[in-house]
Amino acid sequence: MNNHNSSTWNFILLGLSSNPQMQKPLFVIFFIMYLVTVMGNVLIILAIHSDSRLQTPMYFFLSNLSFMDICFTTVIVPKMLVNLLSVTKTISYVGCLVQMYFFIALANTDSYLLASMAIDRLVAICNPLHYDMVMGPRRCLAMLLGSCTISHLHALFRVLLMSRLSFCASHVIKHFFCDTQPVLKLSCSDRSSSQIVVMTETLTVIVTPFLCILFSYLRIIVTVLRIPSVSGKRKAFSTCGSHLTVVALFYGSVIYVYFRPLSMYSVVKDRVATVMYTVVTPMMNPFIYSLRNNDMKRGLRKFLGKVHS
Repeated sequence: MNNHNSSTWNFILLGLSSNPQMQKPLFVIFFIMYLVTVMGNVLIILAIHSDSRLQTPMYFFLSNLSFMDICFTTVIVPKMLVNLLSVTKTISYVGCLVQMYFFIALANTDSYLLASMAIDRLVAICNPLHYDMVMGPRRCLAMLLGSCTISHLHALFRVLLMSRLSFCASHVIKHFFCDTQPVLKLSCSDRSSSQIVVMTETLTVIVTPFLCILFSYLRIIVTVLRIPSVSGKRKAFSTCGSHLTVVALFYGSVIYVYFRPLSMYSVVKDRVATVMYTVVTPMMNPFIYSLRNNDMKRGLRKFLGKVHS
């Protein structure tokens, strides 16, 4: 499949399992997970926007994170569900690049929003007197727009790089969506330079927000340890627990999948790890933030009370 005619080709997405008896059970499981993800994140967004007490920078970023999670899973899961009930399981070359673009853009936006939330907690705990000035509405909006801009530029660069590759006879992607590593494995071009560029660029774009989160929490830990009362320490840490849980789920699986050479790529292990941050984490986010956050619990009860009345 050469560059001049690659746009006419279709890829075959192997999916989560090639066992025909597993297709319908997997469809039911992931359809339920998708519905829970959409409904849970929509509830978070509506609860935040309906409660004036939740109109703060932290919940501004959380509502946008929930919106990105809905878009993120919608890029992947509906196509996966269709393929689970389909015999052909195909995706066009252009469709594959489009899916890859939005997947990369939305995943990176998620990581930058998590970094923005870490900065918010850093300012709230370490510099509370200047919190309103530092985390003003304009700055929060600028952080959101910056996150989206960097992520979409990164996605555009990655897709342009992939579109320059030539592909040989095999067009079976051993994955349930068009991710970089399994598509790169199919290329008959010299992959060494592309792999170096992909790894370098991935390190730059993904590690930057991760280091920002790490630095923020190191500063938070140092500040909290200086608080004399145990109750004060507990209260300060409780505002970070939900965010840290989401960060651990998201970055744990992302680092496992992407920060390895292509020669170490494992189909089965990578599918499981990818399901964690593409399906499980977006589904769990509403539960993590609502069950461990009294303000969110109150906001959800207030919103559901309005709906019921």
